Amino acid sequence: MIVPAAAPAFSSDPAAPDFVVVDVETACARVSSICQIGIVGYRAGREVFAYESLVDPCDEFSPFNTRIHGLCEDHVMNQPTFAGIHAAVDGHLGGRITVAHSLFDKSALAAACRVHEKPMIDATWLDSVRVAQRAWPDLPSHRLSALAKFLGLRHKHHDALSDARAAGMVIVRAIEHTGIDLAAWLKPAATRASPVPRPAADGPLKGERIALLGAKRNGALALTLAQAGARVVASVGPTTTMLVVANDQPYGRFFHASPAHRRADELRAAGSPIAIVREDDLLQRIASTAPSAGEARASA
Repeated sequence: MIVPAAAPAFSSDPAAPDFVVVDVETACARVSSICQIGIVGYRAGREVFAYESLVDPCDEFSPFNTRIHGLCEDHVMNQPTFAGIHAAVDGHLGGRITVAHSLFDKSALAAACRVHEKPMIDATWLDSVRVAQRAWPDLPSHRLSALAKFLGLRHKHHDALSDARAAGMVIVRAIEHTGIDLAAWLKPAATRASPVPRPAADGPLKGERIALLGAKRNGALALTLAQAGARVVASVGPTTTMLVVANDQPYGRFFHASPAHRRADELRAAGSPIAIVREDDLLQRIASTAPSAGEARASA
């Protein structure tokens, strides 16, 4: 059901949401291929409206994406295109605090606006992954499905409306758990960041310049790679030799659509030898090159 757009965020209208949440599903690897969208508004910790729509992506459905969300050409037959729902989406998100679980949804909406020649949606974005990482830093995963289970939420993963509801409740519960209000969550964390680890003088990754997808540059994975001789860089660039996809990356099976992965793909297409590897595979490689206990004692 399409709900008429309410007033912008920070309005005195008592019915206006404090924030809205958006989630999209895509038909293929092109992030502009939105085939389903869900939007939920929250005020005072409660849902005040919900909007969902199937969308004709004007693109192909890949078997990979269909296996994830279950949608195919038959589901979007006679459904509106993104151009047809742009006004409704902009009415719900424009001028408001808009939550998404990772920046995938923001980039997908921007890409769809470009492809369909519609104005960009002007919102104040808040990443619920970052909020969850600050609120519950000890959780082994901050993916939406893991958070829903931890928080005891009813959740159908990769259904746009259900994902939007779950991400909204992550914000609500984080505010309750930490006492940090919505305005404060929009500000960068005040804590001082730990320094980026320096690469060891020698090791199996000596000479590698590694960017991380879904892990902090000063976190445990970065430290392990630096101890193996790698230099951990801030982002994927022409001198990057490897992109490591962290186990806890927030994109799930859609990690290939993340900005870092897309940039690595562009560089590879241009002839760069940059490698793309998963965290577990690289850690196994490092472990296989480490000397055994007996070898270490013999060399001592």
